[in-house]
Amino acid sequence: MATFRDLVASERPLVLPGAHDAISARLIQRAGFKAYFIGGFPLVGARYCVPDIGLLALGEIGAGIRDTMAASTLPVLVDADNGYGDVKTVVHVINFYERLGAQAVFFEDQVSPKRCGHIAGKQLLDARQMEANIRAAAENLLNPDTFIIARTDAREVYGLDEALRRGERYARAGADGLFIEAPTSVEEMARIGGAFDIPQLANMLEGGRTPMLAPHDLTQLGFRIIIYGISPLMHAVRAMQSVLSSLANGDVSFAGAGAGGGVGFEEYKSIVDFEHWAQIEDRYQPKSNSSPR
Repeated sequence: MATFRDLVASERPLVLPGAHDAISARLIQRAGFKAYFIGGFPLVGARYCVPDIGLLALGEIGAGIRDTMAASTLPVLVDADNGYGDVKTVVHVINFYERLGAQAVFFEDQVSPKRCGHIAGKQLLDARQMEANIRAAAENLLNPDTFIIARTDAREVYGLDEALRRGERYARAGADGLFIEAPTSVEEMARIGGAFDIPQLANMLEGGRTPMLAPHDLTQLGFRIIIYGISPLMHAVRAMQSVLSSLANGDVSFAGAGAGGGVGFEEYKSIVDFEHWAQIEDRYQPKSNSSPR
């Protein structure tokens, strides 16, 4: 299987749906994608039902990422927030995710408590601290192929010019790719997409500040990596709301034949590998016997 670094080099573009839990990671793989993304916003919402405003850190988020990664063999890009401290915690975080099998990580330049890039009220690290964080991560990898993306949230806080300046500095510090978060127009996105020689990431977030564009259009603007990080979660939540609203009113038509709603029972069993585990049980589990042994 191609590595994340290989895919960045070969795909035009590399499209990464967001997984918020194990079953969504499995569905992404079954849909034929070549890699995927685990972001903090959907993971903390799905697993802990809290907003992405810095309430949780590596212990809670890392546990969710571990469980999500266990359901897929695809290369994954992991959201490592701001590294939860200084250069030593940044190295600890990237090594932690490398040990889990993550092939790509991004760090951002927000001050804790950090928050989703499309929520107001962010504060940023001094650019020198972020440069030090990226340099420390790049020079202390367990796997030299691990792909490091540097994210800056400077667009909202200081404007696009400062975001581009920070991008240049983070690239010189050792980032393999850049993620300039929350541009507000196609014109801004075109300027970002043409500003750097290294791969750039576009974040397509439904309801966010950035225009929602198709992968082809983003490729034309100069982006190589594209994440649709919250779309599976948002639509799963809507589906659950619909079923629960009907059930609360005594309506079970959602379960009827041809209703067009949920997956069938047999299809669900296939998704969670029921047959694989049934075969192991049949092959190895001793059959019940009334005679003592």
